[in-house]
Amino acid sequence: MNLLKILPMAFVMIAGPQILSAIFLATSENWRRNSAAYIAGAALSITGFVTVAFFVGSGVSDAGASNDTLDIVVLVLLVAAALHTFLKRKESKPPKWMGKLEVASPRFSFRLGFLLLGVFPTDILTSWAVGTYLSNHGDPWWHLLPFVLLTLLLLALPALLLLLFGQRGQEFLPKARDWMNTHSWVVGEIVIMFFIAIAANSLAG
Repeated sequence: MNLLKILPMAFVMIAGPQILSAIFLATSENWRRNSAAYIAGAALSITGFVTVAFFVGSGVSDAGASNDTLDIVVLVLLVAAALHTFLKRKESKPPKWMGKLEVASPRFSFRLGFLLLGVFPTDILTSWAVGTYLSNHGDPWWHLLPFVLLTLLLLALPALLLLLFGQRGQEFLPKARDWMNTHSWVVGEIVIMFFIAIAANSLAG
Protein backbone atom coordinates (compact mmCIF):
# COMPACT_ATOMS: atom_id res chain seq x y z
CA MET A 1 0.00 0.00 0.00
CA ASN A 2 1.50 3.33 -1.05
CA LEU A 3 0.22 5.05 2.09
CA LEU A 4 2.37 2.85 4.30
CA LYS A 5 5.36 3.35 2.04
CA ILE A 6 5.42 7.14 2.41
CA LEU A 7 4.82 7.32 6.18
CA PRO A 8 8.52 6.79 7.08
CA MET A 9 9.30 10.01 5.19
CA ALA A 10 7.80 11.86 8.15
CA PHE A 11 11.03 11.12 10.01
CA VAL A 12 12.98 12.89 7.25
CA MET A 13 10.73 15.93 7.61
CA ILE A 14 11.56 16.42 11.29
CA ALA A 15 15.20 15.31 11.39
CA GLY A 16 17.42 18.30 12.12
CA PRO A 17 16.49 21.83 13.25
CA GLN A 18 12.78 20.97 12.98
CA ILE A 19 12.73 18.60 15.98
CA LEU A 20 15.45 20.57 17.77
CA SER A 21 13.28 23.69 17.58
CA ALA A 22 10.34 21.70 18.95
CA ILE A 23 12.49 20.64 21.90
CA PHE A 24 13.71 24.17 22.57
CA LEU A 25 10.16 25.54 22.42
CA ALA A 26 8.98 22.83 24.81
CA THR A 27 11.41 24.23 27.37
CA SER A 28 10.49 27.88 26.71
CA GLU A 29 8.70 30.17 29.15
CA ASN A 30 5.34 29.86 27.39
CA TRP A 31 5.88 26.33 26.12
CA ARG A 32 2.25 25.29 25.69
CA ARG A 33 1.27 28.17 23.41
CA ASN A 34 4.64 28.20 21.65
CA SER A 35 4.53 24.48 20.90
CA ALA A 36 0.92 24.71 19.67
CA ALA A 37 1.77 27.69 17.44
CA TYR A 38 4.85 25.93 16.06
CA ILE A 39 2.84 22.83 15.15
CA ALA A 40 0.06 24.95 13.63
CA GLY A 41 2.56 26.73 11.38
CA ALA A 42 4.10 23.41 10.39
CA ALA A 43 0.66 21.92 9.64
CA LEU A 44 -0.21 24.76 7.29
CA SER A 45 3.14 24.62 5.53
CA ILE A 46 3.39 20.84 5.09
CA THR A 47 -0.20 20.43 3.95
CA GLY A 48 0.18 23.24 1.44
CA PHE A 49 3.43 22.05 -0.09
CA VAL A 50 2.46 18.38 -0.31
CA THR A 51 -0.95 19.28 -1.76
CA VAL A 52 0.60 21.47 -4.44
CA ALA A 53 3.05 18.68 -5.30
CA PHE A 54 0.19 16.18 -5.48
CA PHE A 55 -1.88 18.22 -7.91
CA VAL A 56 1.12 19.27 -9.97
CA GLY A 57 2.00 15.58 -10.30
CA SER A 58 -1.59 14.80 -11.28
CA GLY A 59 -1.61 17.61 -13.83
CA VAL A 60 1.65 16.46 -15.38
CA SER A 61 0.30 12.93 -15.60
CA ASP A 62 -2.94 14.12 -17.19
CA ALA A 63 -0.92 16.16 -19.67
CA GLY A 64 0.62 12.96 -21.01
CA ALA A 65 3.79 12.46 -19.00
CA SER A 66 4.51 8.77 -18.44
CA ASN A 67 4.62 7.15 -15.03
CA ASP A 68 8.28 6.36 -15.65
CA THR A 69 9.02 10.04 -16.14
CA LEU A 70 7.34 10.96 -12.88
CA ASP A 71 9.12 8.15 -11.05
CA ILE A 72 12.44 9.50 -12.35
CA VAL A 73 11.51 12.95 -11.04
CA VAL A 74 10.78 11.44 -7.62
CA LEU A 75 14.12 9.62 -7.65
CA VAL A 76 15.98 12.82 -8.54
CA LEU A 77 14.28 14.66 -5.67
CA LEU A 78 15.15 11.89 -3.22
CA VAL A 79 18.77 11.70 -4.32
CA ALA A 80 19.01 15.48 -3.93
CA ALA A 81 17.50 15.22 -0.44
CA ALA A 82 19.95 12.46 0.51
CA LEU A 83 22.89 14.47 -0.81
CA HIS A 84 21.80 17.60 1.07
CA THR A 85 21.39 15.63 4.31
CA PHE A 86 24.83 14.04 3.91
CA LEU A 87 26.60 17.31 3.13
CA LYS A 88 25.04 19.01 6.17
CA ARG A 89 25.83 16.14 8.55
CA LYS A 90 28.87 17.85 10.11
CA GLU A 91 26.96 20.98 11.05
CA SER A 92 26.42 19.67 14.57
CA LYS A 93 26.10 23.01 16.30
CA PRO A 94 22.57 24.43 16.44
CA PRO A 95 22.08 27.78 14.67
CA LYS A 96 22.54 30.82 16.92
CA TRP A 97 18.88 31.75 16.59
CA MET A 98 17.90 28.58 18.46
CA GLY A 99 19.24 30.14 21.65
CA LYS A 100 16.41 32.67 21.42
CA LEU A 101 13.67 30.05 21.37
CA GLU A 102 13.51 29.81 25.15
CA VAL A 103 12.00 33.32 25.19
CA ALA A 104 10.09 32.99 21.91
CA SER A 105 6.56 34.27 21.37
CA PRO A 106 3.68 32.23 19.86
CA ARG A 107 3.77 34.45 16.77
CA PHE A 108 7.47 33.75 16.24
CA SER A 109 6.89 30.05 16.89
CA PHE A 110 4.14 29.90 14.26
CA ARG A 111 6.33 31.60 11.68
CA LEU A 112 9.24 29.32 12.53
CA GLY A 113 7.10 26.20 12.11
CA PHE A 114 5.82 27.41 8.77
CA LEU A 115 9.28 28.23 7.43
CA LEU A 116 11.22 25.26 8.79
CA LEU A 117 8.73 22.68 7.54
CA GLY A 118 8.06 24.49 4.28
CA VAL A 119 11.08 26.24 2.80
CA PHE A 120 13.85 24.17 4.41
CA PRO A 121 15.63 22.45 1.46
CA THR A 122 15.26 18.85 2.64
CA ASP A 123 11.60 19.34 3.50
CA ILE A 124 10.81 20.93 0.12
CA LEU A 125 12.35 17.93 -1.64
CA THR A 126 10.64 15.45 0.66
CA SER A 127 7.21 17.10 0.37
CA TRP A 128 7.41 17.15 -3.40
CA ALA A 129 8.64 13.56 -3.54
CA VAL A 130 5.77 12.35 -1.35
CA GLY A 131 3.10 14.36 -3.17
CA THR A 132 4.20 13.40 -6.66
CA TYR A 133 4.74 9.77 -5.65
CA LEU A 134 1.16 9.37 -4.42
CA SER A 135 -0.37 11.20 -7.38
CA ASN A 136 1.73 9.14 -9.78
CA HIS A 137 0.40 5.92 -8.27
CA GLY A 138 -3.24 6.93 -8.41
CA ASP A 139 -3.80 7.47 -4.70
CA PRO A 140 -6.50 9.94 -3.59
CA TRP A 141 -5.51 13.28 -2.06
CA TRP A 142 -6.54 12.29 1.45
CA HIS A 143 -3.78 9.68 1.54
CA LEU A 144 -1.47 12.62 2.20
CA LEU A 145 -3.12 13.32 5.53
CA PRO A 146 -1.64 10.39 7.53
CA PHE A 147 1.83 11.52 6.43
CA VAL A 148 1.08 15.09 7.54
CA LEU A 149 -0.43 13.94 10.84
CA LEU A 150 2.50 11.63 11.64
CA THR A 151 4.94 14.47 10.95
CA LEU A 152 2.99 16.75 13.29
CA LEU A 153 2.82 14.05 15.96
CA LEU A 154 6.61 13.68 15.87
CA LEU A 155 6.99 17.46 16.21
CA ALA A 156 4.58 17.41 19.16
CA LEU A 157 6.47 14.69 21.05
CA PRO A 158 8.58 17.08 23.19
CA ALA A 159 5.47 18.91 24.42
CA LEU A 160 3.63 15.63 24.93
CA LEU A 161 6.51 14.33 27.05
CA LEU A 162 6.18 17.33 29.33
CA LEU A 163 2.43 16.90 29.60
CA LEU A 164 2.70 13.21 30.40
CA PHE A 165 5.85 13.01 32.51
CA GLY A 166 6.41 16.50 33.92
CA GLN A 167 9.79 16.77 35.62
CA ARG A 168 11.06 13.54 34.09
CA GLY A 169 10.22 14.92 30.68
CA GLN A 170 12.17 18.10 31.44
CA GLU A 171 15.21 16.03 32.40
CA PHE A 172 14.96 13.87 29.29
CA LEU A 173 14.55 16.60 26.67
CA PRO A 174 18.14 17.99 26.83
CA LYS A 175 19.49 14.47 26.34
CA ALA A 176 17.17 13.89 23.39
CA ARG A 177 18.19 17.25 21.93
CA ASP A 178 21.89 16.38 22.10
CA TRP A 179 21.34 12.95 20.53
CA MET A 180 19.19 14.32 17.70
CA ASN A 181 21.72 17.06 17.06
CA THR A 182 24.41 14.51 16.24
CA HIS A 183 22.43 11.55 14.86
CA SER A 184 19.36 12.96 13.08
CA TRP A 185 21.13 12.98 9.72
CA VAL A 186 21.69 9.20 10.00
CA VAL A 187 17.98 8.62 10.59
CA GLY A 188 17.12 10.86 7.66
CA GLU A 189 19.53 9.08 5.31
CA ILE A 190 18.20 5.63 6.24
CA VAL A 191 14.60 6.63 5.56
CA ILE A 192 15.47 8.41 2.30
CA MET A 193 17.40 5.36 1.07
CA PHE A 194 14.41 3.19 1.96
CA PHE A 195 12.12 5.38 -0.11
CA ILE A 196 14.63 5.51 -2.97
CA ALA A 197 14.56 1.72 -3.06
CA ILE A 198 10.75 1.78 -3.25
CA ALA A 199 10.73 4.35 -6.04
CA ALA A 200 13.46 2.50 -7.97
CA ASN A 201 11.53 -0.74 -7.65
CA SER A 202 8.42 0.98 -8.98
CA LEU A 203 10.41 2.33 -11.93
CA ALA A 204 11.93 -1.07 -12.66
CA GLY A 205 8.52 -2.71 -12.57
